[in-house]
Amino acid sequence: MSQEQAPTYARTPRTTPTRYRDRAGWERAEIHAILDSAWVCHLGFADEQGRPVVLPTIYARVGDRLYLHGSTGSRPLRAAGRPDGLPVCVTVTQVDALVLTKSAFNHSVNFRSVVAHGVAEQVTDPQELAVALDALVDQAVPGRAADCRPANPKELAATAVVRLVLDEVSAKTRADGADDDPADADLPYWSGVVPVRTVHDAPVPHPGTTRGLPAYLTGSRDGGAPC
Repeated sequence: MSQEQAPTYARTPRTTPTRYRDRAGWERAEIHAILDSAWVCHLGFADEQGRPVVLPTIYARVGDRLYLHGSTGSRPLRAAGRPDGLPVCVTVTQVDALVLTKSAFNHSVNFRSVVAHGVAEQVTDPQELAVALDALVDQAVPGRAADCRPANPKELAATAVVRLVLDEVSAKTRADGADDDPADADLPYWSGVVPVRTVHDAPVPHPGTTRGLPAYLTGSRDGGAPC
């Protein structure tokens, strides 16, 4: 069975945590679900002087490829156009709850995260670029790519997309309650979990918009307010 078809990604030293290994996972479906639930990642790389740089950017997943968006003038996207690409580390984190305990030390956060290592390469094939750009739009608002004008040649000339093949990747999650020490049980402090979620408020139309609200904006990505 190939890596692409395997239900789990292969474990490597870089994707195996040294602490809380029980929270780590390599299941393809879990990793994809976390990636598909967000639209902002952090891209880490070393600049020309070897200094670490971490930048936030939007992304989208298509199969086992992660596409990251940027300007043709940005450092990482220019570097990714080199023949040997750009070694990177990409992270995505979703916060699900604040965990409050009776001691300051035991406070925590419930989260879902993905860390991916690899070599980013610039996307130059027009067909792949079109797929990537549509995916980037739909990552934030599913269905939007088919309901807006695609980029024109001038806009495409100013836009760059890099590809990171998901190969060396893992997830890490925490979904536990407040873990009070037995010695703290009788302390007069509140402990528990404060759930955190992202909601979308009602869309606000531009003054020049004459069309009614599209169907894909009347639903919700998270079950709360309209998306």
